[in-house]
Amino acid sequence: MPTQVDTLLHARWVIPVDLERSILEHHSVAINQGKIIAIMPSDQAKQTYQGHQELELDNHALMPGLINAHGHAAMSLFRGLADDLPLMTWLEKHIWPAEGQWVSPDFVRDGTRLAIAEMLQSGTTCFSDMYFYPDVCAEVASEHKVRAQVCCPILDFPTPWASNAEEGIHKAIEVHADFRHNPLINIAFGPHAPYTVSDEPLKKIASYREELQIPVQMHVHETAFEVTEAEKNGPRPIARLEQLGLLGPDFQAVHVTQVNDEDRKILAKYQVNVVHCPESNLKLASGFCPVHELQQAGINVALGTDGAASNNDLDMFGEMQNAAQLAKAVSGNAAALPAYEAIAMATINGARALGIDDVTGSLEIGKAADIIALDLDQLTALPVYNPVSQLVYTRMADKVQHVWVNGEQLVKDKQLTQFDTDQLKQKAREWGAKILAGERND
Repeated sequence: MPTQVDTLLHARWVIPVDLERSILEHHSVAINQGKIIAIMPSDQAKQTYQGHQELELDNHALMPGLINAHGHAAMSLFRGLADDLPLMTWLEKHIWPAEGQWVSPDFVRDGTRLAIAEMLQSGTTCFSDMYFYPDVCAEVASEHKVRAQVCCPILDFPTPWASNAEEGIHKAIEVHADFRHNPLINIAFGPHAPYTVSDEPLKKIASYREELQIPVQMHVHETAFEVTEAEKNGPRPIARLEQLGLLGPDFQAVHVTQVNDEDRKILAKYQVNVVHCPESNLKLASGFCPVHELQQAGINVALGTDGAASNNDLDMFGEMQNAAQLAKAVSGNAAALPAYEAIAMATINGARALGIDDVTGSLEIGKAADIIALDLDQLTALPVYNPVSQLVYTRMADKVQHVWVNGEQLVKDKQLTQFDTDQLKQKAREWGAKILAGERND
């Protein structure tokens, strides 16, 4: 008799994102108690297993859920608030004033829910967030059963969450203690950037990072202006972070658009993870991350969307496409970052950057069943010569039909199972009206 399992998925293609970069045709994935217990040809799977839920996905590709390795989820409520501006003008004249006026626990709660819903519907099952009230973000992610790394923001100056860097570090340690046993949530230090955090707080973060085994995520070398200003009074930011003892395999450097040979050597030496945010970098004219050069140096490069205020969406399939095409243009090499490697950036590389590659990021026996199913029987995806090519070079977010996290289905036939979408829309409209009225009153 076949063995009973919770879920059995029979797919036209399975893209496991394994070391061999396999494409498995007419294969099935068996899921039990939240984990993948088998991946095998469908004919064999039907003889071996019987699922309480069993789906015939004849025109679908199964792949690992996407990992958005950097973002600011609650900023979805600032989507489109200030466009077509350089980074520092955007921050200093628009975003920071808006945050000072509007950010609160309720703002973060509602904005994070909106972001998680958007990410799930477009295939993201794990996200890294750096924003105020990280405890609220972690609560919302846990409530809606998605995987998250929550980075506690640390800045020298007062923010809606902390009065200074010292308080930010203290509160980060408290949040870490509160969520340390939550299987879906990891807490990280989130010093904002080298130009907003001074040496002493960074030294303390380095010490606590080692003592408590807490990773660190930071915006680093985001713009040429940032690097030029740093060099006026001292070393380049990456060299400064090395001197302060902050770099290591648990350090996640976000953006990294300005890199010279010495920077690249330091990143490789300390096995630093880079998180590439191509669409945000393009929109803010921040520069181009040299992905091909970094990968050639053995540096792990993951993908993120950044916040919806500077993107303006949280579509990781769009990031894959832009990352692949930019890598070719920047390197002058059409073979740079082939399609399967772009998928790896959005899955297993992201898991590695977040330190959870033993749990998720690929479809392997024993890993969590974080899986998405995409319907490729659509006009914009046909004909299918190579499903990996379609997943990267054609827009795919609207083709996500099913999503599972830990074996639990969170999107079914494109519909969210954990959210009241009408309520989400109403909350977003209410915040938009308040923020717009506030801006007009100013």
